[in-house]
Amino acid sequence: MSLQARSLAERLEAILREHILAGTYAPGSRLPSESELAEEFGVSRATVRTVLARLAAQGLILRRHGEGTYVNARAQGAHAFFGHTWDFVHLIQSNGYEPAIRLMAREIRAATEEEAHALAIPLGEALLSLYRMFYAAQTPVILANNLFPLRLFRVSPDSLDGALHIRDLLRQACGCEIVFAITEIHAVPLPDEAAEPLERRAGEPILALDIAFYGQQSEPLSIGRSFYDDTRLRLNLVQAWR
Repeated sequence: MSLQARSLAERLEAILREHILAGTYAPGSRLPSESELAEEFGVSRATVRTVLARLAAQGLILRRHGEGTYVNARAQGAHAFFGHTWDFVHLIQSNGYEPAIRLMAREIRAATEEEAHALAIPLGEALLSLYRMFYAAQTPVILANNLFPLRLFRVSPDSLDGALHIRDLLRQACGCEIVFAITEIHAVPLPDEAAEPLERRAGEPILALDIAFYGQQSEPLSIGRSFYDDTRLRLNLVQAWR
């Protein structure tokens, strides 16, 4: 691709991102077709296709086979978009440690009002709650709690492999594919119930990552909170500037 073509793609990407975040393209609405966008902005369909692929990788749009391209309503209000997935196993490996995952607890219970709203299910519907510990060279570094609507599962929860990556767990046990995730990161006092497993003192500041995973139709597949010990495992995000 020539420098001029790259510049066109970058400019179009910036314009479409601004339209999406500003609400010019309404949340959940269908975008114009590739040919319509190419005509509107005076670029080739190949350039449009490249830009849409970038925006889809960032989670701003959803491309549905046979239906078209839609604005991801759930991305509204997000402050940063990354074109590649990152997960706890990769973060542990990137810090130079051998990762391991251990299932700490498994529970089926009724969804609270807040959980039901986040998962778009009725109040009191059955949830599967998984508590898992991530280790870096046998040192506990991340305590993760994930909640799933029980109705998603095609197999008994007792047969689940708790050491699976959440993507593989949903794929194998539910037939669901994660398309994007939204994460909120903030510092909180470490609660009592998480202090002992992480070998930390209760009340110490720790990073809390509230993560929601979504499927092809922007439907919630899982929500959860993870306590991330950044004193033992650094969290560095690399951003490409254009």
